[in-house]
Amino acid sequence: MNFSLSIDIQASRERVWQVISGIDNAVNVISGIEKLDILEQPEDGLVGLKWEETRTLFGKTATEIMWVTNAEENSYYQTRAESHDSVYITRLSLEENNGMTTYTMRFSGEPQTFGGKVMMKLMGWMFVKATRDCLQQDLEDIKAYAEQDNATNAL
Repeated sequence: MNFSLSIDIQASRERVWQVISGIDNAVNVISGIEKLDILEQPEDGLVGLKWEETRTLFGKTATEIMWVTNAEENSYYQTRAESHDSVYITRLSLEENNGMTTYTMRFSGEPQTFGGKVMMKLMGWMFVKATRDCLQQDLEDIKAYAEQDNATNAL
């Protein structure tokens, strides 16, 4: 399963980077996150940052552990999560053009076991729709936060 979502944000690349890389503030930015705990904090940069995030999906509370595997400041970072017999990779990237920043999320989920592959075949369509809807809301929340005039002071 692979898909990509993008949104245009009326803010500089640096401003949007400040919002998306502020993982410890994500619970205040993204409405779908109920709880977030930093598990490992690198001395410098984002690579190695690891956190536990709780959301409600399909009417059930789900907690996942995610970590940053690659990053280039003001450009992109990539996260990894392993859950339900699958590996999930999300790449968050920024492109700026004339004061507008396009924020893109590329999501992939690959089942690692026979059981995971069977579940993806049977119920994958439902998971894809729910995941797309959730990530689209995340994009809209990030856009609203980054475009706020006083949001810089809140970070």
